Amino acid sequence: MLKPTDKAVRAYYDSLARYDDVGATHEQAVKTAFHDVLQAAAGTAWTLVPEFTTKGRTGKTVRYDGALRDPFNLTLGYWEAKDSADDLAREIQKKITRGYSLQNTLFQAPRRALLYQDGRLALDADLSDPAALAEAINLLLAYREPEIEQFHVAVREFRAAIPDLARGLLAQIEAARTQDPLFRAAFDAFVTTVREAVNPNVATKAVEEMLVQHLLTERVVRTVFDNPDFARRNAIAAEIEKVIDALTARHVSRTAFLGRLDRFYSAIEEAAEGITDWAAKQDFLNTVYEQFFQGFSDRVADTHGIVYTPQPLVDFMVRSTDALLKRHFTTPDGAPQTLATPGVHVLDPFVGTGNFLVRVIEQIPAPDLPAKYGATGRPGELHANEVLLLPYYIASLNVEHAYREKTGHYVPFEGIVLVDTFDMVEGKTVGLFAAENTERAQRQRDAPIRVVIGNPPYNAHQVNANDANQNRKYPTVRVKGKVMQVGMDERVSTTYAAASAATLVNKLSDPYVKAFRWASDRLGDAGIVAYVTNGSFVDDLSFDGMRAHLLADFDEIYVVDLGGNVRKNPHLSGTTHNVFGIQVGVAITFLVRTTGRHTPGRRAVLRYAAADPDAKKTAKYDWLEAAGDLDGLDWRILEPNARHDWLTDDMTDEWDSFLPIVSKAEKASDDANETTLFDQYSPGVNSGRDPWVYDFDRERLGERVEQFVDTYNAQVVKWQRKGSPGVKSEDVVTYDKTQIKWASTLFRSLEAGRFAEFDESLIRSSMYRPFIGKWLYYGDLMVDRPGLWRDYFPTQEVENRVICFAGKGNRMDFGCLMTNRPVSYDLAFEEGAGIDKGPGG
Repeated sequence: MLKPTDKAVRAYYDSLARYDDVGATHEQAVKTAFHDVLQAAAGTAWTLVPEFTTKGRTGKTVRYDGALRDPFNLTLGYWEAKDSADDLAREIQKKITRGYSLQNTLFQAPRRALLYQDGRLALDADLSDPAALAEAINLLLAYREPEIEQFHVAVREFRAAIPDLARGLLAQIEAARTQDPLFRAAFDAFVTTVREAVNPNVATKAVEEMLVQHLLTERVVRTVFDNPDFARRNAIAAEIEKVIDALTARHVSRTAFLGRLDRFYSAIEEAAEGITDWAAKQDFLNTVYEQFFQGFSDRVADTHGIVYTPQPLVDFMVRSTDALLKRHFTTPDGAPQTLATPGVHVLDPFVGTGNFLVRVIEQIPAPDLPAKYGATGRPGELHANEVLLLPYYIASLNVEHAYREKTGHYVPFEGIVLVDTFDMVEGKTVGLFAAENTERAQRQRDAPIRVVIGNPPYNAHQVNANDANQNRKYPTVRVKGKVMQVGMDERVSTTYAAASAATLVNKLSDPYVKAFRWASDRLGDAGIVAYVTNGSFVDDLSFDGMRAHLLADFDEIYVVDLGGNVRKNPHLSGTTHNVFGIQVGVAITFLVRTTGRHTPGRRAVLRYAAADPDAKKTAKYDWLEAAGDLDGLDWRILEPNARHDWLTDDMTDEWDSFLPIVSKAEKASDDANETTLFDQYSPGVNSGRDPWVYDFDRERLGERVEQFVDTYNAQVVKWQRKGSPGVKSEDVVTYDKTQIKWASTLFRSLEAGRFAEFDESLIRSSMYRPFIGKWLYYGDLMVDRPGLWRDYFPTQEVENRVICFAGKGNRMDFGCLMTNRPVSYDLAFEEGAGIDKGPGG
């Protein structure tokens, strides 16, 4: 609450006095002072949007000097400024006639303010009095329209209630699968379809959640965009409706179940009715969707890295892509190409809720849009993929709504495919849900993609097998030894990882790295990739091979470093300084290919621009907005060194003359040529289940391991009894976290029929943290990735010494520690490494 004695209030009067001294009493000058005090009072809870344009009560476009908006982009109030010479009452009447809102609007002149609420004058304040100024602003900020207040209450209650509602519905689905052969047949067929189309590793529980998601949100996406036929017309929704029909025929009353949420749905719909601008409606639905995931399925959001791209980044990337097309590509008659040019196919392979394609539609002139969109009877040139159900729905509606807003006509968007992009590789021919979805996928495969743009999944190391929700692997498919489909994992391994000198390259398993590899392969002989991603690849040593390939695969590279790496800069706040509000740094990258996919000796021209690393995210947004596109930034050309470092300002060539501590080549070689200080190394013991295999108390550790072994062996028996070619082990086992902790290696042992046996001699003294010893159970099945520590310490009695230090690519400062026992993977660094020179050495 603003107080009359606050610094912002004093600053307001000081500013007015300065303007008075120089005779500046016009509106543009004096409203700056009020903007500042209003912004200070709004704080971080609301956003003050200056020069806010919308449709007024009469249907005409109106522009307010400011609008106060909440995190859902709902407008809470307006501010309209007038200068000292205006007759305020007469000016207000003009605004009323034009259609300005009187729901919660403050009309302000330097010395007077009139506040209207609910269509009536609520306050006439003499602003020469600081107390009256504070009262006027506080009343403006405190007002809530009943439907907006009801909406916020409903969202809070929905987030609290949705887990229980979802669990109840899941229980009914599982009961129906057991009791109803007709539903079981429909459900099993749907599971098979999902695995073929989206993810062969998807667990049955995840498919059940897909049905719940559809049931809970179909009404929202249908009503917010006023599309009553959505579930019938959308190819994927129609397929899911078939399964829902089988469920509701005998087991679940759809009307009764959803009736419990009617107040929530009504609150959303009433709040959305007041939003007339399509961009604001899109933002609103995005935020509702985000709140839904936080309340219902946070682990899905976690695994798929659901983070929305802020609009200033989207605007900058689309404008910059258009500028790069004009600069590098021409039509057959020599005219510069743009996003609107016929034949320029645009693909967002990770479309989310559609922000990028919506902005592309905005960029394309209206006369060119029908052909580009696919509304002229011929296939369109805008393409999108999405692997999650809810964003697929919302992206479809957002893009269709954007097209209708710009052209005045509704046309279904047939360029979107429900599919895992990394599966859309040469040789993949399985059906994808409905025939319509399969046809769309084939059209996309056949399209000569010129632009790949978007925000790939960003997450890393989010693998918790107890959630049955691991990040998906993309193996190479071989039939009788013949490669039928090269998987993305192998593509990354044989290119980025193979070219790396780093000893630990597990960071290359991040989905965004696969996204770069996929786009490099998917793009034709000429085109542009525009991604906003985790920025670690720019300077992290683990990505040296990736950087080398990017330089060889493209002709020009532009990197916009937006900083915000809280882990490297603890004085920063992810919420305040990072453009996504996350902990890792963010970069926008443009990759341009003009001379074909494979050009011997090619090395791209590398340009780099960086935002102020200490700037807040709002300042970074403003920086991009002020630039307009990439031509508005100050670039410097980088000269990578032989180690494929791009940022070399603090490096010297002397480093290359030093003897390496270790290397992959030396470790793999049998020759003792002493090209490195040590010839062997290993990561620390990476158990994947520390709470189970470490303990200060040896006896307690043994009891816990015996319990784990008993549970695991029972699951092996269960799998042998229930397992079959059509059943996945993940669908059979228990996920009770008090009994067992799964990981990919343990699942493989289960499927191979390997039983575990407790061996007390495998309890070893270990170094868990610097100078903190714990007992470790070093058993094959219990330790997910044991490393080479059995070679270094074959028994408890063997004496040896190891030196531990941070692996290459580690973000921590260099440090080392010597010990005489096995060490934990994360002993003291992000990635520990033990180096052995033989017993006693």
